[in-house]
Amino acid sequence: MQITRTLALLALALACSRPHGPVARIHARGGDVEVGLEVADTADAQRRGLMYRSSLPDGRGMLFIFADDRDHEFWMKNTLIPLDMLFIAGDGRVVGIHADATPLSTAPIAAGMPSRFVLEVPGGFAARHGIAPGDRVELDGVRLP
Repeated sequence: MQITRTLALLALALACSRPHGPVARIHARGGDVEVGLEVADTADAQRRGLMYRSSLPDGRGMLFIFADDRDHEFWMKNTLIPLDMLFIAGDGRVVGIHADATPLSTAPIAAGMPSRFVLEVPGGFAARHGIAPGDRVELDGVRLP
């Protein structure tokens, strides 16, 4: 009986530690990483992005979904926290990373290569998890246009 209860509590703890809802699974050289997603798939959500937020928990991020592959450009205006931006091609390949984007900056940020998605995660996330260009990203539970 005690073993059954212990196993049930362990299963519950594991279930609670995993992201719920849409997830990006990054197959990085440093190992697989899961990021629970907020999805910015409308023009309004993309304009707002992560502006005015004072924090973004590790393991969480915002995925920007675009209708076309092109060199998408971002800035950090009104964004209070440093972010890593992962530029992802339509085939799921990371084509560029901008690490530790400077909060409140209006300087343009782009990968210099076409991407279909941009994943914003807390600053330093890519380095901590060994994420690099060429790594693959799977999107689970994300409705694509």
